[in-house]
Amino acid sequence: QVQLVESGGGSVQAGGSLRLSCAAFGYIDGTYCMGWSRQAPGKEREGVTTISHIGIAKYADSVKGRFTTSRDNAKNTLTLQMNSLKPEDTAMYYCAFKWGACPLNSNSFEYNYWGQGTQVTVSS
Repeated sequence: QVQLVESGGGSVQAGGSLRLSCAAFGYIDGTYCMGWSRQAPGKEREGVTTISHIGIAKYADSVKGRFTTSRDNAKNTLTLQMNSLKPEDTAMYYCAFKWGACPLNSNSFEYNYWGQGTQVTVSS
């Protein structure tokens, strides 16, 4: 069993920045993918980023050039640096963990574990 704990959400004005963090706890032995998804009220969950065990990151078109994800395998942590935030980025952000390779489709949500979520609110 792996537990994921997110932190770093909050409220910011449009154009501002936030940094989300996710720590994975448990017996972690092997390769794994991590990712961030988000869900706004009344909308479907959207895959934001994935990052493979060797650090290959993919981004949704809506966040490319503004968001950067990174991971530290020694600490089993994941970060999401969000810059130039827009009101449409407002959502609950979830950290996710999948053994092995990342899903081919970031919106397939084929993860083994999910965090509780952290709220990001961007005001105009």
